[in-house]
Amino acid sequence: MFESLTQRLSGTMERLRGRGRLSEENIREATREVRIALLEADVALPVVQALIERIKVRAVGQEVLKSLTPGQALIRIVRDELTTVMGASASELDLNVPAPAVILMAGLQGAGKTTTVGKLARHLKERRKKKVMVVSADVYRPAAIEQLKTLAGQAGVQFHPSDAGQKPEAIVRAAIDDARKSYADVLIVDTAGRLAVDAAMMAEIQALHAAVAPVETLFVVDAMTGQDAANTAKAFAEALPLTGVVLTKTDGDARGGAALSVRYITGRPIKFIGTGEKIDGLDVFHPDRVASRILDMGDVLSLVEQVEQQVDKDKAAKLAQKVAKGKKFDLNDMRDQLGQMQDMGGIAGLMDKLPGIGQVPDHLKQQAIGKEVPRMVAIIDSMTKKERRNPGLLNGSRRARIAKGSGTTPADVNKLMKQYQQMEKMMGKMARGGMKGMMRGLQGMMGGRGGMPFR
Repeated sequence: MFESLTQRLSGTMERLRGRGRLSEENIREATREVRIALLEADVALPVVQALIERIKVRAVGQEVLKSLTPGQALIRIVRDELTTVMGASASELDLNVPAPAVILMAGLQGAGKTTTVGKLARHLKERRKKKVMVVSADVYRPAAIEQLKTLAGQAGVQFHPSDAGQKPEAIVRAAIDDARKSYADVLIVDTAGRLAVDAAMMAEIQALHAAVAPVETLFVVDAMTGQDAANTAKAFAEALPLTGVVLTKTDGDARGGAALSVRYITGRPIKFIGTGEKIDGLDVFHPDRVASRILDMGDVLSLVEQVEQQVDKDKAAKLAQKVAKGKKFDLNDMRDQLGQMQDMGGIAGLMDKLPGIGQVPDHLKQQAIGKEVPRMVAIIDSMTKKERRNPGLLNGSRRARIAKGSGTTPADVNKLMKQYQQMEKMMGKMARGGMKGMMRGLQGMMGGRGGMPFR
């Protein structure tokens, strides 16, 4: 998300960063470029106008013109105002009520509502240690009930069965009773969607809301619809007492207009953003971190959290013990590391949060984030168990066979082996010299000619 906006804004900010002094003309030019970038990102016009006006008021005052580093002061103002328009700080779910806390999910058909119920259930179970039950009140789409049952299994939460012949209010009341008997902390209710906002849909969900009195009512909206997402959210906010918004499909949205518009237009906080199809693809929305990413300052905090949550700690501990005992790092170990990188969204999922990535040319980013990790895994999978344990066996004929079996070239196999040798050397240094040895190994990898695999 935000790739196109980041590219436009990072160029503008970079030109300002090193300036010894700024004039009102410089500031006008910069805010004009920011305005164009926001409009191109499909940010709603009222939001753009309000944001630019706030930036101008602060920028032409003493805060920037009298600053020792005016370029950086202006960048800070832009970041602060972007953060404010998106909600200032993260907004957690309020679950401090007698169990079960009922969460009602609303939204249009196709926004990813049912998938989001599964992801939210997983999030609450894993991160907030809640006992969760889910139920579908979508009586118009029987497939939604089966889909939610499958997602509940993947998330490891309870599922309350329902069928298309029941009334939505009856379904949810029965689910609340079931949740009480099961001692569930949270009940998440999936509701019916429509292709467009209509009176019948609003009347039905208003009646359901009145019947179950949820502690949280979340509107699920597709981020790729841009400022239309904000307008749809506004219609729902006028009909229902929404407590927050969930933006879905943010990995497919390069513009980010919805994220910058929804809070301002609806007055409701963005609580979560959904990425990808995996059950763990849901993140708490942090406006300050997102603003830093938009301005190409990176999001190291989210990157650290992502690694902590998704790295297999048992495998990491076993590898550390193996290395500490002086045992050889082999291709099975390398495959484990690559698999964990895939679980975190590959290099693309990590690069997105690194500072300065907006300055990297597109063609280089594409080389780095293409299909490098799956291709490396495919090459290792084409080896025999003996070859993975003893990489020294891989002579020319074996490498040719592996390349053929993995649909790659011998040159690709050679590049993977060079990368392996660098990792193996780094692990050896870590075993001999602890953290200092590992840092020397990393420095060698980064400075060596091997670089990124599969250029």
